Amino acid sequence: MELAWYALLGLFFATYLVLGGYDYGVGLLLARRAGTGPGDALARRVALTAVGPFFLGNEVWLVAAVGILFGAFPTLEGELLSGFYPVVLGALAGVVLVTAGVQLRGRAGGEAARAGWDRLVVVGSVLAALGWGALLGGLLQGVPLTADGHVAGVGHVVTPFVAAAGLTLVALVALHGATFLTLRLPAADAPALARLARGLVPAALTAIGTATVLGLLSDRVRAAVARPAVAVLLPVALVAALLVARAALRRGRAGVAFAATATALALPAPLVGAALWPRILISTTDPATSLTVAEAAASRPTLALLGWLVLPLVPALLGFQAMCWWVFRGRIDGRAPVYW
Repeated sequence: MELAWYALLGLFFATYLVLGGYDYGVGLLLARRAGTGPGDALARRVALTAVGPFFLGNEVWLVAAVGILFGAFPTLEGELLSGFYPVVLGALAGVVLVTAGVQLRGRAGGEAARAGWDRLVVVGSVLAALGWGALLGGLLQGVPLTADGHVAGVGHVVTPFVAAAGLTLVALVALHGATFLTLRLPAADAPALARLARGLVPAALTAIGTATVLGLLSDRVRAAVARPAVAVLLPVALVAALLVARAALRRGRAGVAFAATATALALPAPLVGAALWPRILISTTDPATSLTVAEAAASRPTLALLGWLVLPLVPALLGFQAMCWWVFRGRIDGRAPVYW
């Protein structure tokens, strides 16, 4: 039963990274339009209009993932919040800043004020992507656990590998946002957006390569990973997905490119979890104190009760997401209402 909940937690978080990823990716790309002129302002508004119908619905998956973490894995939740609070706090602050910036920019008094809110969206997007990437990297690296099983301090999040993992997710999110806009903005803008997305692929590949090299050189990472083959599969699969995305963008197949970048963002959470299984918090001080998934999970009766609550939730979330994409499918035509 613990394995099923562990898989469900990974599924929800991976779905959030895919759907929220293009929100933050579009937010990052607003930095390219930092001016306050009419053309810059219009470009920012059109980009946000493309993501507008999906924006708040995408964050529901984060809420659901956090709910599963609190209910099904209370011990893990406590250790994550105490041992990773700088990166978790940064990620959640980023989510709040993006939401506030997008919601409030439409109430700003002028284009200069809206540009200020747009800068807030850019900062929030960076923090969200960087924080979630650092969290995944920190889990893969392992943590110092005391004899009673608690994470000791937060110094383990300040390492080259964790920083590289965070920057890798930032690069993947930016690329995902660019492919999303290639798919959603008017067809006349698609070639320029495809060139932008293709230009982001080398940066993402460089980030993946850097994180991989630092991981291979890190004694902590090598000692923490229970299944090295799964860990090695992660960068290989990421590189393959990005190469597919680049080839699809070159051929003008925006849908295939978006599916490839979505796959790249969906892979880290489940593959990190699989590489650590059956443990979830690997002790870098004494392997015997490592926290297993079974130890982190709630009692069997609690998990069974939660199952009756989650059973209708999953199809409801999937149905809502499918309906949203169906209703707002296709490109915006430039005359679509501006949501923000």
